[in-house]
Amino acid sequence: MLLSIIKKNNFVQNYLKMWPFVKPIWFISLLSLVIGVPIGSLDATIALFLKPYTDLVIVSNNAQAPWYLPFLIVGFTIIQGVLLYLSAFLTAYAGGKLNLNVKEALYNKLLSLDPKYYDEQNSGRILMRFSSDADLACSGLLSNLKNLVTRVCSTLSLLCVLIYTSWQLSIIAIIILAITVAPLTTVRRLLKKIIAKNTDVISTINTKYNETYSGNRTILAYNLQDTQRNSFIMNLNEIFKLSVKMVKRTAWISPFMHFSVSIGISLTIAYGSWLIVQGTITAGDFVSFLAALLMMYTPLKAMGNTIVNIQQGFLAIERIYDILDIEPDIQNSPEALKITNFDHAIKFQNVNFSYREGIPVLHDFSLEIKKNESIALVGNSGGGKSTIVSLLPRFYDIQSGAITIDGNNIKNIEIEALRSQITIVFQDNFLFNGTIRDNILLGKANATEEEIRQAIKAAYLDEFIAELENGLDTPIGERGNLLSGGQKQRVAIARAFLRNSPILILDEATSALDNKSEAIVQKAIENLMANKTVIIIAHRLSTIKNVDKIAFIQEGSLAEFGTHNELMNIKNGHYKTLYNLQFKSNTASAYDEE
Repeated sequence: MLLSIIKKNNFVQNYLKMWPFVKPIWFISLLSLVIGVPIGSLDATIALFLKPYTDLVIVSNNAQAPWYLPFLIVGFTIIQGVLLYLSAFLTAYAGGKLNLNVKEALYNKLLSLDPKYYDEQNSGRILMRFSSDADLACSGLLSNLKNLVTRVCSTLSLLCVLIYTSWQLSIIAIIILAITVAPLTTVRRLLKKIIAKNTDVISTINTKYNETYSGNRTILAYNLQDTQRNSFIMNLNEIFKLSVKMVKRTAWISPFMHFSVSIGISLTIAYGSWLIVQGTITAGDFVSFLAALLMMYTPLKAMGNTIVNIQQGFLAIERIYDILDIEPDIQNSPEALKITNFDHAIKFQNVNFSYREGIPVLHDFSLEIKKNESIALVGNSGGGKSTIVSLLPRFYDIQSGAITIDGNNIKNIEIEALRSQITIVFQDNFLFNGTIRDNILLGKANATEEEIRQAIKAAYLDEFIAELENGLDTPIGERGNLLSGGQKQRVAIARAFLRNSPILILDEATSALDNKSEAIVQKAIENLMANKTVIIIAHRLSTIKNVDKIAFIQEGSLAEFGTHNELMNIKNGHYKTLYNLQFKSNTASAYDEE
């Protein structure tokens, strides 16, 4: 029966899955398990010693009975207690190390995944899958295995005592034991769907917390407190219903086991009394048997909850391996080139791309960008401009066509080497929790103080930093919340100066700024653009007046390409129409201000 439970609940399979993480701590883990053997086996000594003590002292009233038996029982119990402490310490240490190893592997996987994965997941689910599942899987993995070893050894040793004292009573005990543990084979089936649903709902709640933190101003500005509260309460109620459902499906197991055990004990007492009267067994046999039976049955009554916890851990292990088995779409080719510079040109050749099948974003898109040339991508929203610059560093792979750097297809260039040639300044640059210095040094970790000073000066950050009490070591808060929009952009530009890659992408870097901040950031960007190949995405055409060429992107294709003057000379041209609309809008705004 025990083997059936192990097989149906995939004990061996799940533990083997975790072997790569257990391997570095295998000796400590093995030692904690080996200690479980004497811990479990020593359970039998108390029951075994009761037989001679009862027969000689209680029944025969023999004053010459071994006086040392009680002391032996106490001695064995002390030894068992010391072993229990040692086992608990080793298990906690090994379990903590295991948790670290699993979380490290999961975080490495998280860092290796493509933007596509993040597009399809919410933050709550990522937090649940990459952190909480590791805690759930590792917290009881070794302790559960230790308990299993201890319980098996205890059961086997106690069964030996049962058979030794009375094989007749042992038959009843074994039959009741089989009936008692039978429901444990169904735990996995009862729990799997509920736990999967519960995980999804908890992920949604985690996302709610993140959204409330990040979107607190929007919630206040639009008076969304009631809307958010009602949505959150709905999720909480769903978790409550699932938890109640889980109890309904599994809570009957422990009462059933209690009932079965009570039947076993009752039958043993009745049949044992008859055997004593018949002279088949002695009173010592019966007391020893009953003690061994109680010691074997008592843990079984609580094993239902233990198996539920074990199964939850195993399901978490399966979810962990669902993640670890993910293969990123963007990978290095077997013979990837490690480029160290950029010498000639970037070419998009008949590129076709879509985020979702059947919904094309780029089709037959072609464009050549020569070294040290500045190209502006303009056009209506949704035309594919941001997609173009996301394809160059291989955030996504194209469906057909080719993108080349100096004639080398980017799919044949080592990903890290490719991205080291490119610096991107986004519209909303992500700043990490820490100081201004920490965030600037992300561009070059080993930058000298002079290099940092030059980057700060070129980004027009020097005056701002000089006014701060802690200067470069001023904390900026999560996502740089303690800085203004213009200050965040200039920190990102200083970071880009340190990176100093030959290819620069500016993805609407000034579109979210006010006029004063934009003017300062624009000067910093002009410094950053010097001696680089630049691709600019811009909605404000006034910010691209000095670029070499302008590419007008219309519904995923290159509609027009040329200098500002060339495009303005195209009658009814797309760029000319957009420029005139913006110029008139700017003129009207200036007139309104007057």
